[in-house]
Amino acid sequence: MQELKKLIRDVKDFPKEGILFRDISTLIKDKEGFKKVIDRAYDRYKDMEIDYILGIEARGFIFGTPLAYKLGAGFIPVRKPGKLPAEVETFAYDLEYGQDSIEIHKDAFKKGDKILIVDDLLATGGTASAAVKLVEKMGGDIREIFFLIELNDLDGRKKLENYKIFSMITY
Repeated sequence: MQELKKLIRDVKDFPKEGILFRDISTLIKDKEGFKKVIDRAYDRYKDMEIDYILGIEARGFIFGTPLAYKLGAGFIPVRKPGKLPAEVETFAYDLEYGQDSIEIHKDAFKKGDKILIVDDLLATGGTASAAVKLVEKMGGDIREIFFLIELNDLDGRKKLENYKIFSMITY
């Protein structure tokens, strides 16, 4: 994964002073790098019988949709409040800089459907944990949680310790 790590740009003091932001825009604009991410994820999940990929807004959409296509699975967006047009389930959670909530359509999947949760980054684990709680509330079977990047020093994995997690790149 070292070749992928080289494609990620470090931006100091973003979004606030003292934060080192891992910018994936340089990786996803590199056609070979982006292809490697999707192909490696496909190789990992192709035999896992995934019904739906649940992509967390917004960068989970970037990796979740092409992976869903390759796997022959459906794609379900998890959005910020007010972005989904039909009846939703909502979950509020704490994050690094305050509080937020996420939503999913109530009819997104059926009880027992096999779900792969996808996001670009595991930091504190707040958003992913909220997505897990939404899926559990609706009766989905979480097969794994896939992150492009995991920031080990923020211990986000602790909030997800009862779940199988795969992070392609770690810092």
